[in-house]
Amino acid sequence: MVSSTSEEGMEPVLTAEELQAAARAEEAPEENENRKRTVVVAEDESVNRMDLAGMLEDNGYEVVGEAANGEEAVELARSKRPDVVCMDVKMPRMDGITAAGIICDENIAPVVMLTAFSQPDLVKKSTGAGAMAYETKPYEDSKLIPALEVAMGRFAEINDLLDNVERSEAKLKATEDELAKAQADLQKAQETLEERKLIDRAKGLLMDKADFSEQGAFRWIQKTSMDQRIPKKHLAMAIIEKYSDPKPARDDH
Repeated sequence: MVSSTSEEGMEPVLTAEELQAAARAEEAPEENENRKRTVVVAEDESVNRMDLAGMLEDNGYEVVGEAANGEEAVELARSKRPDVVCMDVKMPRMDGITAAGIICDENIAPVVMLTAFSQPDLVKKSTGAGAMAYETKPYEDSKLIPALEVAMGRFAEINDLLDNVERSEAKLKATEDELAKAQADLQKAQETLEERKLIDRAKGLLMDKADFSEQGAFRWIQKTSMDQRIPKKHLAMAIIEKYSDPKPARDDH
């Protein structure tokens, strides 16, 4: 048996509670796989709401909230964070389509719209609000349950896609930053190379025209630059301008 105490025998490496938490963490994935899907039901007619909640529970769902209007549905969705929302289209205070739009805009959960009528304009408005599926009354579990599963599947796919887009954008931003840094480094290297060429040319002129040694010419440029606070590049350009042989005049004849 392995002891939970440290080698010195003073304090336990992990307390009993911490060991139990570690054991529960090992079991967590399996529990998560077996957990019930959670749902918020929004229906203004209490009898229909009770029947719908009962049907969902009979099919293995956990009803975590029941709303009688759109405002309640939005608040329950925000507080309960369900796996899916069943939303009646026509409700008081805030209609289901408006509530679905808010829930979808906030990316809380997929919404399945419920209505007594299969009207093209309502279907269009529902999908425009972000609803993932649309079912007509009376509800049949053989149709409603697959619609809920499809809605949750689509919602997960969309969020996976959004995550991939965000990761791709982050990678693109990182690549752009690296490219900008590489361009800046290249520009700096080119400027440094240009400066070295000018200094080398200036040194050569000082050696040729002013009897400096190579080391002495560089030391003069370096010291003068520091003392006068003039960039070495500018000093080199001034030396080149003064000591370079004048260009021969053009003969236009």
